Amino acid sequence: MTTQTLRRDFGRYVSLSVLGMIAVSCYILADTFFVAQGLGTTGLAALNLAIPVYNVIHGTGLLLGMGGATKFSILKSQGAHRRADSVFTHTLGMAAAAAAAFALTGALGAPQLAALLGADGETAAMTGTYLRVLLLFAPAFLCNDVLVCFVRNDGAPQLAMAATLSGSLANVVMDWFFIFPCGMGIFGAVLATGFSPVIGVIVQSPHWLGRRRGFHLRQVRPRLRTAGQVLALGVPSLLDQLSGAVVMITFNTLILGLTGNTGVAAYGVVANLSLVVLSVYTGIAQGIQPLVSRAWGQGQRAALQRLLRYALGTALVFSAALYLVFFLGAGPIAGVFNSEQDPAMQAIACQGLRLYFLAAPFAGVNIILAVYFASVEQAVPAQAVSLLRGILVILPMAVALAAAFGMVGVWVAFPVSEALVALVAWALLRRCRRTLYPASRES
Repeated sequence: MTTQTLRRDFGRYVSLSVLGMIAVSCYILADTFFVAQGLGTTGLAALNLAIPVYNVIHGTGLLLGMGGATKFSILKSQGAHRRADSVFTHTLGMAAAAAAAFALTGALGAPQLAALLGADGETAAMTGTYLRVLLLFAPAFLCNDVLVCFVRNDGAPQLAMAATLSGSLANVVMDWFFIFPCGMGIFGAVLATGFSPVIGVIVQSPHWLGRRRGFHLRQVRPRLRTAGQVLALGVPSLLDQLSGAVVMITFNTLILGLTGNTGVAAYGVVANLSLVVLSVYTGIAQGIQPLVSRAWGQGQRAALQRLLRYALGTALVFSAALYLVFFLGAGPIAGVFNSEQDPAMQAIACQGLRLYFLAAPFAGVNIILAVYFASVEQAVPAQAVSLLRGILVILPMAVALAAAFGMVGVWVAFPVSEALVALVAWALLRRCRRTLYPASRES
């Protein structure tokens, strides 16, 4: 594969993937904006308490979609078409089982889950409503996530992007319509979010129903080995989303104790903007995944190195530009979500924007390397990076720094944690060099 061809494919896949991931992240960002305008600080706090559950649902979808699509790409590049179809069939079966579990939780346990997440008398009803509807729509979210990954890896990244973008735009329109003209409040916000993946599935239907698709359902016996391969390669994508949920739950708990619901609302602004920012890095990582898996399956080791350099370089340039925007524009950005002009919320949010996003370049490196490791079947380093950034470092760091420095400690816990994990991730990459980059078989 020539350098020119590789750059062209990189630009095509990454740009489309980034647009698609931004669109997915805007599901919740749109909710945040319209809920802030329509329901004020209380509604914003309730929404922020519920968002970790969205992370879990979306993370499960990516666990199955990214894991299955990665193995699918490797097998297809090696000509093992029947085994590739078996992977697709197993992936859909596991998605159906997970969807049923989520929907049952929503039908029977939404109030209890809201209380577990910290919802009090003011926010309990709103949070419970959001969680119930969100979980009942879990089958649509999981189906859309799986199809997006397989359609993108099946040579149709434009359609995968179109699906996610269409769903996001529909969510924005429905958010406004349900909350304001219809006066449906928090129920309208989550209903709009729930319908969005349905639109994504419909947009992708010409591919997954068409004759040219490269993946097919087959009658296969369930095999633990196949399921295990899918899950092992998808764990980093799950942990990437779970890390967001874990961080939000931990931070919500700490901030409730420090500044109450006002602080939680301010954190909601920062956290939801963070979803969009991190989606760019996730988009870069998922964009290179089909290319990396194909190069790995075909033994094109020099291409692996170039793809990683392109991805990391893109992430670092984006991080520099992003932080400049947040540092200089913290006031106006926070003000967009502060419909009640609460000075306390404004001050907390501005401080958070300037400190929290110091993590951007390190988070970008970690997300890209985790997916990169998984794409070349290095499951252990991929899982190690994801576990470290999602749970093992951020949790004790947040508790310790919050106790020592209050809200400043809460905000800086994220960049400090991501920086430490980035050092570990880079060391793991160097350790894997002999496996990943022996003498290239490329001409």
